[in-house]
Amino acid sequence: MGDRGGASGSRRRRTGSRTASGGSGGGGTSGTQTEEELRAAAGAGADAGGGGDTPTTAPAFTRTPSEEGDGEGAGPPDLRCHRLQESLFSSASGFSNYRGILNWCVVMLILSNARLFLENIIKYGILVDPIQVVSLFLKDPYSWPSLCLIIVANGFALAAFQVEKRLAMGTITERVGLFLHMANLLTILCFPAAVVFMVKSITPVGSVFALGVYTVLFLKMVSYYHVNLWCRQYRAKSQTASGTKKANGDVVSNGVKYPANLTYRDLYYFLFAPTLCYELNFPRSPRIRKRFLLRRLFEMLFFTQLLVGLIQQWMVPTIQNSMKPFKDMDYSRIIERLLKLAVPNHFIWLIFFYWFFHSCLNAVAELMQFGDREFYRDWWNSESVTYFWQNWNIPVHKWCLRHFYKPVMKMGVNKWMAKIGVFLASAFFHEYLVSVPLRMFRPWAFTGMMAQIPLAWVVGRFLQGNYGNAAVWLSLIIGQPVAVLMYVHDYYVLNYEAQPTS
Repeated sequence: MGDRGGASGSRRRRTGSRTASGGSGGGGTSGTQTEEELRAAAGAGADAGGGGDTPTTAPAFTRTPSEEGDGEGAGPPDLRCHRLQESLFSSASGFSNYRGILNWCVVMLILSNARLFLENIIKYGILVDPIQVVSLFLKDPYSWPSLCLIIVANGFALAAFQVEKRLAMGTITERVGLFLHMANLLTILCFPAAVVFMVKSITPVGSVFALGVYTVLFLKMVSYYHVNLWCRQYRAKSQTASGTKKANGDVVSNGVKYPANLTYRDLYYFLFAPTLCYELNFPRSPRIRKRFLLRRLFEMLFFTQLLVGLIQQWMVPTIQNSMKPFKDMDYSRIIERLLKLAVPNHFIWLIFFYWFFHSCLNAVAELMQFGDREFYRDWWNSESVTYFWQNWNIPVHKWCLRHFYKPVMKMGVNKWMAKIGVFLASAFFHEYLVSVPLRMFRPWAFTGMMAQIPLAWVVGRFLQGNYGNAAVWLSLIIGQPVAVLMYVHDYYVLNYEAQPTS
């Protein structure tokens, strides 16, 4: 009874306080006291919660300005949990940290290719044979036609050097010098091609290697002639000038000046330097970094073995299995073979890019203390086909810009025709390096290069940003295996199916 009475008294006291608060109208003393009591109770509850076994947090009470003026009691708690914001995948959000998604893509790529590799091993077994690589370069161990061709290339470089010496001394005229250089350059392209067609012991792979050396020599000799010609023209205009003049890069007073550059040492430094553009004074690094050089040499060795293994184990079986669909003209199977070949072909192309443009060229540059190491730019971010071709092979781009595009523009040719001329020259050399070693003329490489012109227009006109970048990657992934299959099919038909008939 006592407890019940105490409880009834308590209830009566609470009811009375509410009545007094409600009857005070607006802003009475009772209302103010009630607010103070509530705040004190909330503080006491927080203190009690902090000292008890199960801590509790009192909800935050917020009041609007109108409520503060009325004095009708505490306002409702702020229960808002939303605010104005964009989704992370929306461009308006400004979010750009997709590192986790990139890592996920890498993991998926590794897993999918691991499955393909395991499937290839189960189906074909181990096909990697390093000894077989030697047969790709040599048919007869006592006959080395590709190496002999490369050695003979020195004669053409020395011929250009002797012509420049005569021009510097004034014993021959510029017209005669131009004629001799043109004859030498034409021979550089025609002589190895004739040898490849006449010497049956030379292999296609050995031919590609030898013709690649002659192509590089051709481009270097064009630059060698142009730069020395510009120096002669500058000397003729001002015999007494001693200031800085841009004739072939920066020709400064304390560097080598024309014709002091016409030495065998200077010639062979240029021939072995990782560049196609000649200068009288190349930028030089202060020393050879041994650790850097060893890393590049290790990469060269490792990626060479990896490329050979991937080609033998992955590409060759796929190409061999593609011959029957081509013969039967089974288009669905041809597309399936094409897509199957696209993955290893593109993967091998990427490895080759790193092996050649980073490992090999940096190793040569380090040995020769060649200072300009810009062999490539960020072509992987290309949003147009034109940007890709301007940035993935900087030595060739510099040569085309300096010795083809700008001279043609100075002759009065408009911009678009000059660009088409650059693509024509590039298409010619691509076809030269493929058709001649295979001893057959199939203009697939030439057509592929010329197709870059309308592709560049379409991508630049209709696709921008990420869509343009995706179009560039798609052209690289799909375009190359198409050309590979076409050449292999034609080579197979010409050399293997035609033999029983003959």
